[in-house]
Amino acid sequence: MPGERAHAGPLAGLRVVDLTAMVMGPYCTQIMADMGADVIKVEPPAGDNTRYISVGPEPGMGGVFVNVNRGKRSVVLDLRSAEGKSPLRELIRHGDVFIHSMRAKAIAKLGLSYEEVADINPSIIYTNCYGYGRRGPDANLTAYDDTIQAECGLPFVQRQLTGEAGYVGTIMADKIAGMTALYATMMALFHRERTGEGQEVEVAMFETMAAFMLVEHANGAMFSPPLGPAVYPRAVTPHRKPYRTKDGHISALVYNDKQWAAFIAAVKPAWAGEHFATLEQRARRIDTVYALLGETFLERTTEDWLGLLRSLDIPAAPVRTLDELLDNPHLKEVGFFETVDTPNGPVRFPGMPTWFSQTPGRIAGPAPRLGAHTHEVMGELGME
Repeated sequence: MPGERAHAGPLAGLRVVDLTAMVMGPYCTQIMADMGADVIKVEPPAGDNTRYISVGPEPGMGGVFVNVNRGKRSVVLDLRSAEGKSPLRELIRHGDVFIHSMRAKAIAKLGLSYEEVADINPSIIYTNCYGYGRRGPDANLTAYDDTIQAECGLPFVQRQLTGEAGYVGTIMADKIAGMTALYATMMALFHRERTGEGQEVEVAMFETMAAFMLVEHANGAMFSPPLGPAVYPRAVTPHRKPYRTKDGHISALVYNDKQWAAFIAAVKPAWAGEHFATLEQRARRIDTVYALLGETFLERTTEDWLGLLRSLDIPAAPVRTLDELLDNPHLKEVGFFETVDTPNGPVRFPGMPTWFSQTPGRIAGPAPRLGAHTHEVMGELGME
């Protein structure tokens, strides 16, 4: 089909009409592009705001934008005008997925509700990326990663760890919601593959993060009557942090009974005893356990601990910087990074965490300059 990517990932032949902006939606469609889909990014004349929020080699090509929009084709359309809506309708007619990140009122005002889009293409998968689900009282609130982190309890659990409410140092809500939008869209496509039936999908950042946080933190509060507060104690003890060593820090988790017995036998700490022998006993005394381990880890260097713990098959890792992550030997060896030639020179992208034996994906190409493919795509639609 026109615009199909040269490589044959598992989504080769799929056309995605992408009206998302910022990170949640674009991260979802970036993965689709890497997996072979032809993702047509429809931008307003000013472009996606993410083009301008981080450093880049030229205006409108900031690093965050370049990473989450790689391999897509940019088409500029003013959807407030008839001239902009007409080619969009043609894209919808020939599309498999329509995905947007506008609030429900805004997308309806443009005449692009599910009913209106499905009237053009009944088999299309229509994915809404919202901040809050549209059936709730907060449906029309503006939502960003920071506010959703606050809503779902992340600053609260950070306060348990550090004594002060704080955000997690990554845009976690955006990215987890983006991955959720991806798997939800893929499920709808799987259903269409079997039945031919298109449908509407809704993914809300708040509901996504509420589900994510409550996997472990619902804990005793799930039961009726509640057996305890909504919190998983091991995750929020102030002692749960990288251990200080003689010369730095180390992350280690002496967790199950086999690991615990091996650690105690090798290290022989004076505080060891039968009252810590089982996972259930340690879980009841988790603050004390972590505090005692913290004192013990001060006795040796980071390298000494890494050697010992790994020999005992106890999970342990050095505390790395993000720059060190970019040069990680394991990631290099597995081919995680891929360098792509772009109009601004080579760009080394972090690659895909998944592997397929028959239909491998790859970095689909550079991120597009604003409107770079408008004429190309219009020509494919016969609208030049």
